[in-house]
Amino acid sequence: MEPVIIVLVILVVLVFIALIKTIQVIPQASAAIVERFGRYTRTLNAGLNIVVPFIDTIRNRIDLREQVVPFPPQPVITQDNLVVNIDTVIYYQVTDARAATYEVASYIQAIEQLTVTTLRNIIGGMDLERTLTSREEINAALRGVLDEATGKWGIRVNRVELKAIEPPTSIQDSMEKQMRADRDKRAAILTAEGTRQAAILTAEGEKQSQILRAEGEAKAAALRAEGEAQAVRTVFEAIHAGDPDQKLLSYQYLQMLPKIAEGDANKLWIVPSEIGDALKGLSGAMGNFGGLGGGSGGGGSTGIPGQATERREKPSID
Repeated sequence: MEPVIIVLVILVVLVFIALIKTIQVIPQASAAIVERFGRYTRTLNAGLNIVVPFIDTIRNRIDLREQVVPFPPQPVITQDNLVVNIDTVIYYQVTDARAATYEVASYIQAIEQLTVTTLRNIIGGMDLERTLTSREEINAALRGVLDEATGKWGIRVNRVELKAIEPPTSIQDSMEKQMRADRDKRAAILTAEGTRQAAILTAEGEKQSQILRAEGEAKAAALRAEGEAQAVRTVFEAIHAGDPDQKLLSYQYLQMLPKIAEGDANKLWIVPSEIGDALKGLSGAMGNFGGLGGGSGGGGSTGIPGQATERREKPSID
């Protein structure tokens, strides 16, 4: 009985193993390659799948989700013979599990090597400055080459990103010094521009102030002149209304002579020619005043030294 039990146990174990190998559960977003006697038979999709045990074998299980693979820094020589280290990140997705299994031995390694060689070709035609400022251009060119080459492998490259571009240390120091010099230059230019603008605004302010001051002085002078003209007109009208004679005008003229001579700076002043007529008129006035006072005899004194007046008889009125 014991050999029979052992045989039964063995049969049960074989049946259990056969069932396990027969039923294959594939997770979502995954695929499995089935081979029969070493030859590709079919691709198992997500869900419950039945295979022939001990005849069909699972060659490879492939994740169909988008994958992110970072590659280590790669030294690349630019067009101006400078070595830069470039880190790349590849976003890819397997679209054909059969091609990814049989068309290339290791698609990850193949993508990495293709990325390195393509980077060297692209960066080799650029100088350092263009390399540092043309990330989008490099990404687009790299993606185009990878997408074309990996299509037959059942791989779709969705994105290619340059994670970092590191120039040599000496170049970094030179770039930092250049950037610092550019910043200092821009600061000096802005300071000079501010000083210039301030000077322009100050000059404009002074100019406007002088213009306003000149306009004010001109208006004030015009108003003073108008006032003086009005005063002269008023005095003239008053004199004209009083109807003064020549004698009164001569007397007033003589009263103004001392004011003309006032001031320490007046070393020399000119007596106008009309002074004689004024003196004659005044002398006549004083003579008339003397005749009215009852003076008799020869010529009387006018009250002005060195000036004699002619005595005139007052005509009688019939």
